[in-house]
Amino acid sequence: MTSVDIDAAAAVLGSLARRHESLAPHCTYRAGGPAALWVDVEHRDDLVAVAKAVAVSRCPTLVVGKGSNLLVAEAGFAGIALHLGEAFADIDIDADRHRVTAGGAAFLPVVARRTAAASLTGFEWAVGVPGSIGGAVRMNAGGHGSDMAASVAEVEVFDLATGEMSNWSPSDLVFGYRRSAIAPHHLVLSACLQLEPGDRVRSEAEISEIVRWRRAHQPGGQNAGSVFANPDGDSAGRLIDSLGLKGLRMGTAEVSTKHANFIQVDPDGSGDDVFHLIRELQLRVAAATGVELRPENHLIGFESLESRPAGAGKPASATTSKEGS
Repeated sequence: MTSVDIDAAAAVLGSLARRHESLAPHCTYRAGGPAALWVDVEHRDDLVAVAKAVAVSRCPTLVVGKGSNLLVAEAGFAGIALHLGEAFADIDIDADRHRVTAGGAAFLPVVARRTAAASLTGFEWAVGVPGSIGGAVRMNAGGHGSDMAASVAEVEVFDLATGEMSNWSPSDLVFGYRRSAIAPHHLVLSACLQLEPGDRVRSEAEISEIVRWRRAHQPGGQNAGSVFANPDGDSAGRLIDSLGLKGLRMGTAEVSTKHANFIQVDPDGSGDDVFHLIRELQLRVAAATGVELRPENHLIGFESLESRPAGAGKPASATTSKEGS
């Protein structure tokens, strides 16, 4: 296999790219190492340059939205990380057809509130998900009884590996629980949502209740939402909590004492600590219940850690707080 050539990619991208950009400020964990190259995509023409850079360098790509479901290793990402700018955050509402076209960088809570204000229903759940439309499509984000698959009618996708633009239907996306056919080399530029006529007052009341519920039941601070997808017929948080693992700590990472399926990170914390805590939770839950928890967080740059024997390289001790356990 031809090796990755970061310098070749940098030469093609020129002033579009920044070297060794820390990914920590771009993730809600506020942890993780640098990307070899970082590109802020402000125009569609920029994508042509990125595709050319990928072609000549064989660099892997990482699309960073709001970073609310992303965990990056301290070693960083040895490729091109890119982020869609404000030009890709537009929200166009066709109230007559009950359709909404939102850019890949549009913020889910904003889309939820805008659609409710336009008397459209079906997207209220998204007010509690602090991610982008593009990331939500890729992960089939959801909550409160719904998900992206329930409303996505069409998605505009740019292939960073080929430089081709295409429109994907729901069948192309192959939505599943917290997954889709969108790959790391695909970039969601926009999504068309098909909603239903609704009542503005009722939708805004539902949004207020979702916000209230999340504040009451989920922690704030440095986390990336639910760490694990729920196994069939059960809750990942319930399984972890049933083993008394709230407050379990490894280095700078701790299982939330408010919700067991969240991991909190200390200021200036380590993505590697989060990774080791995730693996420890998987091992303990599997040993006690036989259930294999699948991470919902998107894990970047942990190949070297994953290749080590179980327990190797982890912090010397894991402690459990009594609070809330």
